[in-house]
Amino acid sequence: MAHEEKKLKLYSYWRSSCSCRIRIALNLKGLEYQYIPVNLLKGEQFSPEFQKLNPIGYVPVLVDGDIVISDSFAIFMYLEEKYPQHPLLPSDLQKKALNFQAANIVCSSIQPLQNLAVLKYIEEKASPDEKIPWAKRHIEKGFEALEKLLKDHAGIYATGDEVFMADLFLAPQVHAGIKRFNVDMAKFPLLSRLNEAYSELPHFQNAMPENQPDSPSAWGTC
Repeated sequence: MAHEEKKLKLYSYWRSSCSCRIRIALNLKGLEYQYIPVNLLKGEQFSPEFQKLNPIGYVPVLVDGDIVISDSFAIFMYLEEKYPQHPLLPSDLQKKALNFQAANIVCSSIQPLQNLAVLKYIEEKASPDEKIPWAKRHIEKGFEALEKLLKDHAGIYATGDEVFMADLFLAPQVHAGIKRFNVDMAKFPLLSRLNEAYSELPHFQNAMPENQPDSPSAWGTC
């Protein structure tokens, strides 16, 4: 019982790419955690209970004892310092900065423009038909930048031959681009190659949306 009380808690939504980044990090660091689903479609993120954890109402939220952290970037940095096993940032300063750059393109210039709240606003103010083109435009703009940023640095993975922060942010975003927004990855050969590499990593695949307990596929439905 004491072990259960000390276990990390992750408030997550199966399709959230931001949550997926942290699921991968937890897997790679070998950290057990309690998965607490937050159904964004039902508006559970606006409940008084969840708003106490994160007033802006976004997932993921990590609870570690008395410490509550929201925002995937902040959670990642916390995990990296608190649980240094399997480092996910390189010691080389230039390579570390490159990882920050790539991660920030995803979490600042791509994902916020295709999240649920933005797409719902576009549907209401413009047209449902505008949602996918809007998202694809911004995803592809970001992917073009990432291809240029990483082309002289990538190895097996985004910034070399080891998995680092950039990979944790790229993998869920590429997955979403393909599965949700029908992005033509033929235009992005480097990201396509990286996506193939991620598909061979169990810690990545176990964190993907379709493998979460709150995924519709987990219920035996489409």
